[in-house]
Amino acid sequence: MKRYIINSNDAGQRVDKFISKAAPMLPQSALYKGIRTKNIKVNRKRCEISMRLREGDILEIYLPDDFFGEESTEYEFMRVTGNIDVVYEDENILLIDKKCGLVVHEDDRGEADTLINRMLRYLYDKGEYDPTSENSFVPALCNRLDRNTGGIVIAAKSAEALRILNRKIRDREIDKRYLCIAVGVPPKKEDTLTHYLFKDSKTNMVTVSDKKTAANKTIVTRYRVLKTNGRLSLLEIELLTGRTHQIRAHMAYIGCPLLGDGKYGSNRVNREYGVKTQALYSYRLRFDFKGDNGILDYLDGREFAVEDVWFKDFI
Repeated sequence: MKRYIINSNDAGQRVDKFISKAAPMLPQSALYKGIRTKNIKVNRKRCEISMRLREGDILEIYLPDDFFGEESTEYEFMRVTGNIDVVYEDENILLIDKKCGLVVHEDDRGEADTLINRMLRYLYDKGEYDPTSENSFVPALCNRLDRNTGGIVIAAKSAEALRILNRKIRDREIDKRYLCIAVGVPPKKEDTLTHYLFKDSKTNMVTVSDKKTAANKTIVTRYRVLKTNGRLSLLEIELLTGRTHQIRAHMAYIGCPLLGDGKYGSNRVNREYGVKTQALYSYRLRFDFKGDNGILDYLDGREFAVEDVWFKDFI
């Protein structure tokens, strides 16, 4: 038998969703059968799959212990440093300046040194995250950046903050801006580009075209030239859609690839300037909330930026 006391980070979840997170070894078939046969109860009473849990509820699962396994006392995040660059932090959120070269989540290389693990270690060392006291919640990153793209990554410290931030990102109520250095000078000082992008998942490459097909997706990118020397241009970019490699591929398509981009740019130019990674940085964000903001209402209208962008004064 397994017993869970529902805390604030668990509250609001459906019974089946909570159990899937808290007991991932429990098969879905056994979960639903346990609810039907009253072997899963809330406050010692029969529950329904769709029942929403409340803080203080006691959930009991009368099923074999083999489904739950041993609780681990070794956590992967303990293998890494808690060294992160904090842009802003309060009791609900954390804005981190991710440096170029650091992967956000574990990839096919299986590295332990990821931004998510560093963030968990940072919160653990501060006494703000204890995995042994959580049933189903782990502080999470709300957006991601490529390994070789730097900039602001948003993290949620609580389940409620995570739900709100995910909704705000989905509804485009967080305005993110990027800086980049393009090789060449765009045809206009500022413009909104609309084209179509196809991703080849085998090669992790994308191609951009003028024509819409069943296989590609619309991309919309807005740029503004901040300064240029005739050979290189510093641009501010706003993504109106969010697709894989959108900025890199879209700028290359109009003849202005990013400096340092080995996939879509010019290796000859990259070698000439000695730049080995794309000059792209998510340097600024603004919370532009609408509707229900919940516990994050105080963030509405606030703006945060990274001043130390490695290529900002390159031109």
